[in-house]
Amino acid sequence: MVRNGWRSSIALLVLTLAVARVSAQVADSGVTVDATAPTRPFPHFWERMFGSGRAALTLRESYRQDLRAVRTVTAVAYIRFHGIFHDELGLYTEGPKGEPIYNFSYVDQVYDGLLANGVRPFVELSFMPRQLARRDIRQSFWYRPVVSPPKDYGRWDGLITAFARHLVERYGIDEVSQWYFEVWNEPNLDFWGGQPKQSTYWTLYDHTASSLKAVDARLRVGGPATAQAAWVPAFIEHCKQHRIPVDFISTHVYGDDTAKNIFGSAEPITRERVVCRAVQKVHSEILTSPLPSLPLIWSEFNATYRNQRQVTDAPYMGPWLAETVRQCDGLVQDLSYWTFSDVFEESGVVKTPFYGGFGLLAVGGIPKPAFNAFALLHQLGEERFPADAEGALLTRRGDGALVLAIWNYTEIGSTANARNVVLTVKNSAARTASVQSLDAEHGNVHPAYERMGAPRYPTQRQLGELRAAAALPLPVARPLEGGTLTLEIPPDGLVLVTIAAPRSDRK
Repeated sequence: MVRNGWRSSIALLVLTLAVARVSAQVADSGVTVDATAPTRPFPHFWERMFGSGRAALTLRESYRQDLRAVRTVTAVAYIRFHGIFHDELGLYTEGPKGEPIYNFSYVDQVYDGLLANGVRPFVELSFMPRQLARRDIRQSFWYRPVVSPPKDYGRWDGLITAFARHLVERYGIDEVSQWYFEVWNEPNLDFWGGQPKQSTYWTLYDHTASSLKAVDARLRVGGPATAQAAWVPAFIEHCKQHRIPVDFISTHVYGDDTAKNIFGSAEPITRERVVCRAVQKVHSEILTSPLPSLPLIWSEFNATYRNQRQVTDAPYMGPWLAETVRQCDGLVQDLSYWTFSDVFEESGVVKTPFYGGFGLLAVGGIPKPAFNAFALLHQLGEERFPADAEGALLTRRGDGALVLAIWNYTEIGSTANARNVVLTVKNSAARTASVQSLDAEHGNVHPAYERMGAPRYPTQRQLGELRAAAALPLPVARPLEGGTLTLEIPPDGLVLVTIAAPRSDRK
């Protein structure tokens, strides 16, 4: 989500990480993969969960159309959003004598819509109903959520209990036990008005987790849902010491969060390293904690927390996403990309299709390069060669095909050069490869949009033309001459190479 403007930009310096090379290696001239080398499982952790605009927006047909589009190119299984308790859904009010009144009409429509479209909710329990708030403290988002602690924790317990019971009665415990319940959002920032922030959040979490588990112990609850990978050791220690239920850890980081805010240091870390350095930090904190088996769900990430067209609307997202997947593999159960759609109103009603929004699809259902990046990476295999090259993900599919992602990451503002790669495939009788590209000229809608005059309100005809222009080009068959393939990858380019297993090699 959008962060406050007091954060500074991260330094644009390169941090080099050593990478072991065993079955795959990279040099200035090439990448080598051995088709018979051992592999390890490669779960698609980056595409199972997505964030979205607040709860009320899920009722719009444009939101649901975008969700269906994303389902065609990813393995999305969960959707997270803010504001299920926001007053616009009418869940909580009080009667003439102050008695709580619950109305689940819109809540049911929200969750019915998700389930009907083949996904489950990752339930973020936020924000505070106005009549339940101790004070009328508002966060700065356009829809002005109330972020105060409750005036009465007994009434908060009653709300959580009634909410959970209703979900179990409507959908059944076998279904709801597969959901996740995350307590609040980024309580270390201005989304929580309790003071001191940490201890008052502990109180909120304790009441919430205990109320959920009292309805049914199978309901999964977690937190602390912090920004900048904060509070995790203290949160786990608190839950352990006070025997508070916790089923998973969640937290957030963006590519332009600073090393100072995440690590408390002045170390320069480039944008493509920040997320996974933070993931590694929290992963290690969990392993060394009193509860080392807790799953880690990164419930928000993106390359930027700001609206930067040169980032989230651009081909830059292809290599950035691929590099993030490469580094974070094995450290996290799920990474939840913020967000799948620009049906989104944190800063107000969208004014133009391309403004640096977080979504994979711009207003009007126009796929951005980030949408196409997810589409390409979705095709990666379920097994990974353990020692991939830098700038590459080398995988094997269940049918024996090699599926290789290779990219040319270029830091924003740096000199852009093409990357020349000679791909060598060992121990395979394949003679051809299928190559699909995402870059400034392929799968990038912006040249067509500019030629159109960058209309602020595209007509239906123009929207159709833009969706067509945004599509990835079909794969191109290329010969493997002597087991090699030469690729020239432009700056911000992402290439997917698929090498089918010859029949004699197939399992």
